[in-house]
Amino acid sequence: MMAGGSTSLVPTAPAADINRDWPQWRGPDGSGAAEDSNPPITWSESENIRWKIDVPGVGSSTPIVLGDRVYVSTAVKTDRVAEKPAGEESAAEETPQPEAPPRRSAEPGSDDDRRGPGRGGRGRGRGRGRGGFGGGAQPTNYYDFMVIAYNRSNGEEVWRTSVTQQVPHEAGHNTNNFASSSPVTDGKRLYMSFGSRGVFCLDLEGNQLWDVNLGQMQTRAQFGEGSSPSVYNDVLVVPWDHEGESFIVALDAQTGEEKWRQSRDEQTTWSTPLITEYDGRTQVITNGSKRVRSYDLMTGELIWECGGQAGNPIPSPVRFEDNVIVMTGFRGYAIYSIPLNSKGDITDSDQITWYEEDAAPYVPSPVLYKGQLYFVKSNNGVLVSRSAKTGELLIDQTRLPDISSVYASPVAAADHIYFTGRDGTTLVLKHGNEFQTVATNELEEEIDASPAIVGDEIFLRGKSHLYCIAK
Repeated sequence: MMAGGSTSLVPTAPAADINRDWPQWRGPDGSGAAEDSNPPITWSESENIRWKIDVPGVGSSTPIVLGDRVYVSTAVKTDRVAEKPAGEESAAEETPQPEAPPRRSAEPGSDDDRRGPGRGGRGRGRGRGRGGFGGGAQPTNYYDFMVIAYNRSNGEEVWRTSVTQQVPHEAGHNTNNFASSSPVTDGKRLYMSFGSRGVFCLDLEGNQLWDVNLGQMQTRAQFGEGSSPSVYNDVLVVPWDHEGESFIVALDAQTGEEKWRQSRDEQTTWSTPLITEYDGRTQVITNGSKRVRSYDLMTGELIWECGGQAGNPIPSPVRFEDNVIVMTGFRGYAIYSIPLNSKGDITDSDQITWYEEDAAPYVPSPVLYKGQLYFVKSNNGVLVSRSAKTGELLIDQTRLPDISSVYASPVAAADHIYFTGRDGTTLVLKHGNEFQTVATNELEEEIDASPAIVGDEIFLRGKSHLYCIAK
């Protein structure tokens, strides 16, 4: 561990508060915003770094925070080599893998169909980050898939749990990795989906409680996997969109037993579901290239659906008042605000609150802060801001200084919006209808993982390190 910044005593982390901590990759309400927080707006490798630690392996998942712990998922390449490639024989060390069906937050950097969703690292340098390709050489080494808990106050490792060792059956996009999915917690247990490697449940001390094998995905052009699960009221929802038989499944969070499963007419998707209550019913809202769909959390019943999205869906839905807003930005742009009281197929109907087909994000999700949406165009360092209520354009396409490519989703707190570029530069903007830069901060690390804000701290995961940024 390397400490930095202040020489004062490190404060003790508060007790867990699921509504104020960062229990999932887009924060407590899925908006990317942190209420009652006041983190630094300036930092560097030598300023406002409470601690910086090495994280083993590779991962671009967001760290989550609960009470005095920070949890991170990672995949560590081992020296052990498989006798046969995964698929010819079981790739699992402990749990056999079924045959693949007949047919992350990760992403490509251009509108070339060969480039796909990935969130991994690449060569550092200003202006880099244009993406890459999937379908490389099939892995032959076993990877150790693990979850690690760190002390929030000082960064010391509390525990690490290896949930499985397997040989991945796909190479993945060259900017993706095998730990793109973020952990999620309901305050009682941790849940981690390593996709084709399995879905796992741990207690808060790292003891494995159950695991479920859902099969092997065959992702588009072997871009790899990246969707995170969502949990609500003891129900864990796992999306499973790929080039085979796509579905969404709900598991009992206590036991892992399947509660319901719905088939989906979708190709590979990397978006994480939004679970939200409306009018006495809890909806599971999923983005897709063909349709946005809402399911009943308890029964799996399809409540409503709406066409009109673009391809390779990655951004997660966000809720504003009684609407849900969804975005896609690959080979076209689509932003839809859909009322939660919808029923049935509302495609092209006047029930849609508003929609736009200009400038939407590809890999990063938007941040919703005080009624205002902030996002980038595709994966580029170009800011757009709209009113969440009406869709009105508040800030037209504006170049973000010193940021050329973005995979991490923006976050917000204390009237500031934080955009982190792939080369480790974070631009801080003043919240409002005019573009105003407050600070530009640089770290010596590539960053594709989205930040987490809790209290007065920002947790940033780079290619090799985890940072706690605090005054």
